[in-house]
Amino acid sequence: MVRVNARSLLPAALTLLILAPAAQAQTAPATGTVPALGAASLSVHGGVATKKLRYYAPAQRITVRGVVKPYVAGEVVTLYALRRGRVTKRVRRTVDALGRYSFRFRAGKPGLARLVVKHAASAAQVAFKTKSEMVRVVNWKAGQGDSGVKVLLLQRQLLRLGFATPVSGSFEGLTANAVLAFRKTNGMGRTNYASRAMFVKLLRGEGAFKLRHPKAGKHVEFDWSRQVLVLADKGKPYRTYHTSSGAPATPTVFGTFKFYLQTPGTNAKGMVHSSYFIRGYAIHGYASVPSYPASHGCLRVPIPSARAIFNWINIGDTIFAYR
Repeated sequence: MVRVNARSLLPAALTLLILAPAAQAQTAPATGTVPALGAASLSVHGGVATKKLRYYAPAQRITVRGVVKPYVAGEVVTLYALRRGRVTKRVRRTVDALGRYSFRFRAGKPGLARLVVKHAASAAQVAFKTKSEMVRVVNWKAGQGDSGVKVLLLQRQLLRLGFATPVSGSFEGLTANAVLAFRKTNGMGRTNYASRAMFVKLLRGEGAFKLRHPKAGKHVEFDWSRQVLVLADKGKPYRTYHTSSGAPATPTVFGTFKFYLQTPGTNAKGMVHSSYFIRGYAIHGYASVPSYPASHGCLRVPIPSARAIFNWINIGDTIFAYR
């Protein structure tokens, strides 16, 4: 009697299905199988964040990413943006071959919004949703005497972009100088008021000074056209300061120089913490630092910033002074 293996009587395709490894369950299951479980993470990117919220300017791009585990490639997930419980945005995306999803969209009008990603139950996977993340779209402006979250984030972003400011949440003199330096750097009106347009740049991470000599190592740059002084290192602006150079009758010299002398304290001419780079020309603190060229040829900086600049500069460091 010949014994016949029952498996040999099955169609080849069905035999392969029986022998297939369990790992292939990541793709859509066959009809009649139990839908896969599912859970997903959610992270929001862009803007500026505190521990509680992430802030954006109107029309700024928001990116939402996440990973589904376990996942079924090709399944659809939907991003919902809700304001006061009402859906204001609904966007659909598919889960990729690695279980990831991504959304990019622009922020709407000012206000608070809740973001959540959901998956509706399908034959392949059960329903699930992510945790919610709160974001706020803002249209801020700030001036001296203001305080709170908007000033704190103003200061954080200015410092991150290399502008010298405390991070205290209070808009005082040093912050006003940093705002003026930012505005001068970016060709905005030369005031110390943080306008809505300035906040838009800051919330987008834009507006840092672009070095003319990024490969020069540790050095100083003075840009006459914008009246700003920049301490630079490792190809980036470390600190950018509001500065006033020589008046038309007593212009500042231009060229490449080395610092050769430093004198601490205040001298008989009212120059504070002076760093000389050629003859009597120096970077120094001074009582009057207008937003236009007004000195006798030196590079004036506000007195509260003079010591930090003096301490950062070393004898032998290079300064590039250019138009």
